[in-house]
Amino acid sequence: MSNLFCLLTPEKDSVPLKSIDALLEVKDHVATLVSTLNFENKEDKPLETVFVFPLPGDAAVCHFSAQIGETHIVAEVMNRQQARQVYDDALSSGQKVFVLEESDESPDIFSLKVGSLPPGESASIRLEYVTELAVQADDGLRFCLPAVLNPRYQPRGSEGPSVQVTSVPASLVPYSLSFSARVSSPHPISKIESSCPLEPLQYLNADQTQATVKLATGHKFDRDVELLIYYKDAHRPSAVVEAGQVSAKPGTLMGDPAVMVSLYPEFPESVTSNFTSCGEFVFLLDRSGSMDFPTYCGSRQSRIASAKDTLMLLLKSLPMGCYFNIYGLGDSYEQVFPKSAKYNQKNLKRAVKKVEEMGADLGGSEILEPLRQIYRQPCIPKHPRQLFIFTDGEVNYTKAVLDEVKEHSEFHRCFSFGIGEGASSELINGMAREGGGHAQFIVGKERMQPKVMQSLRFALQPLVTDISLSWDLPEGVSVTTLSLPLTALFQGQRSLIFAQLTGECSEAADGCLTVRFTTAGHPCQNQLHFSLQPACDLDFDQKEDMPFARSSIHRLAARTLIRSLEQEQREHGKPEEIEKVVDLSVQSGVSSIFTAFIAVNKSNGEPVQGPLIYRENPTYMPLLRGGLIDLMFDDSWGEKNIFRRICSSIRKRTSASKFGKACKNNLFSASSFKKNQSESIENRGDCEPTEPARDPLLELVSLQDASGCWLLDPCLAAALGKSIEELVKTRPSSAKRKVWGTILALIWLHGHQKDVKVEWELLAMKAASWLRAEKAVGVTVCVEAGNVLLGCNVTTDALGL
Repeated sequence: MSNLFCLLTPEKDSVPLKSIDALLEVKDHVATLVSTLNFENKEDKPLETVFVFPLPGDAAVCHFSAQIGETHIVAEVMNRQQARQVYDDALSSGQKVFVLEESDESPDIFSLKVGSLPPGESASIRLEYVTELAVQADDGLRFCLPAVLNPRYQPRGSEGPSVQVTSVPASLVPYSLSFSARVSSPHPISKIESSCPLEPLQYLNADQTQATVKLATGHKFDRDVELLIYYKDAHRPSAVVEAGQVSAKPGTLMGDPAVMVSLYPEFPESVTSNFTSCGEFVFLLDRSGSMDFPTYCGSRQSRIASAKDTLMLLLKSLPMGCYFNIYGLGDSYEQVFPKSAKYNQKNLKRAVKKVEEMGADLGGSEILEPLRQIYRQPCIPKHPRQLFIFTDGEVNYTKAVLDEVKEHSEFHRCFSFGIGEGASSELINGMAREGGGHAQFIVGKERMQPKVMQSLRFALQPLVTDISLSWDLPEGVSVTTLSLPLTALFQGQRSLIFAQLTGECSEAADGCLTVRFTTAGHPCQNQLHFSLQPACDLDFDQKEDMPFARSSIHRLAARTLIRSLEQEQREHGKPEEIEKVVDLSVQSGVSSIFTAFIAVNKSNGEPVQGPLIYRENPTYMPLLRGGLIDLMFDDSWGEKNIFRRICSSIRKRTSASKFGKACKNNLFSASSFKKNQSESIENRGDCEPTEPARDPLLELVSLQDASGCWLLDPCLAAALGKSIEELVKTRPSSAKRKVWGTILALIWLHGHQKDVKVEWELLAMKAASWLRAEKAVGVTVCVEAGNVLLGCNVTTDALGL
């Protein structure tokens, strides 16, 4: 296999993957994607080709087939070792054979092998998967088609093969993508947005519950394709019953009806109106070399800079009375305090200074050791531990990390953030899932701050305990809950539950699910009544493109149960667990780590004479994109400095042996660099560098004390766009300096930063609490004077005073 950082060009190797056609169908909260990969062998000998690519970590891969001329072959699921033997036998006999399997270490990476493709022949591979859509901070439902498979970091001395992937710069991605989506829901569709250019949204009916959208023509598959779908009135609990397959045996998962319940738990107002002032907040920041890359193409801000800005906002928003600490991870790890420190002005000032000094200078992404160090620290009584992890997700031992988080899940909640394209969805979602927290992804031009502040709001909600489910069903109907037990509930956040229904009932029968839990000492109960009648298809009239989409809930339920059984097998090592996984995988047609899809065309096979030509299909590599491409256009750096910076960044994120091999093969020579530089210039498109603007909001926030107040000084005056003399001259005589400074800061936030209120609302609440505690006099006069000075019209009620 090629080196992780090897840059292969079409001139050096012909690449048989020519194009990808993707059709997405979204039904409410569930998405089904059908991808067709078109291969062509232009060699003069039979060809074996390998394509390694990412998929969403929670996807249920449920169909795999091949079209060769007029011959259509549907793959079957079988034991992985058996599938590999069938592949080798078919390959040696000259038969056309295809195998698809997921990575042992990370189920969001798949490899596709196309074997013995004759000269001049084409093949189309059809792959289908089902996934649930995650709810974002702004209530949008997020679908992501990953294009970027970042090289995954593997720590020194670890065993097992690393994920191998050949990468090329964006300008050399040799295959194109066509993508279209069809969306249907019981709720009207308000809008669909994307990280890529889209053609105009087309509604298909008067009530706007069905719509289609396509990628604009000419899209190169050089970035993740992200869709954000917005429904009206989407925060309603719902349950959808899907009929079992007629061909499946009754009493089995695929033969019985399945139900998917979307919960939006309601908490008592007395709980939701107040945030907790206790807690231990631990922030783990990825400081590996790859965090020095830009946040998106054309950005002058690096991932590490964006994460540092966000971390500063988090620190300022913490409540008085809590504890906190900050860790940086790389080949080694660093921590600001020997153990979590009390949140006060002295410790906050020290932490902010340390954050300002942090860089992407700690080498690789070794996350296990700092995690273990955090878990070794004793928990602080009456201060629940809240762990925030910021990473670009480039590790090669995902399951070991998830097992570590799960082992300590009883003692903390984990909130994870994937930064940039290519962050492992399985790692980011898995850490939040196992740690009872919440996951967020920040890609493209998205701001990190609103997503992180939503997670802080979740962390400040009182811990939910004693969660239980009870089903009330008609006589003769029983239920088997397939989802893992709920370990976390948050106000305003969706939770999905899958269950299998066994037995028969009348068409008019109803069921009821009751969720009971305790929060802040209050026993709570939510109920959802739903019809047991299988839902009518929300599909469109033409079904020929999506023949497998009708079992999407069953596929997701099977995926959920398979992941649970795989985890049990890892923990206990029982062979019978493997048998259960294989049986369920074969029955449901959903992939697992113990099975693979295999398709063989047994006709017209001739034994292969001599070796096959072996080709790897390169995936997009962000290494020369964005920041490093932009550096090529910055004359102030100079060519030698640019080249050294690229090599330095590569050295930080890979082992010495691999870096040395790359240099030995002349992959990073000056001539190679200049060649790539000229190619990037020609294919640069709209990837223009931009100068970073100084964020006035972060400038003001950085001046706030831990208690919530602002000092009346020249720094505050500059942040407000005034002179210190103006601030002093307009201060009402009855107002203390800190009171006047704090009121001015609040007026400026409400008057000039209203659009990003979610980012500063918590620290503004802390400031208002400080003012109330000070029993400040003349507040109304101060607000009036402040409005005049800052050109605003903010009321005392709006300030919470």
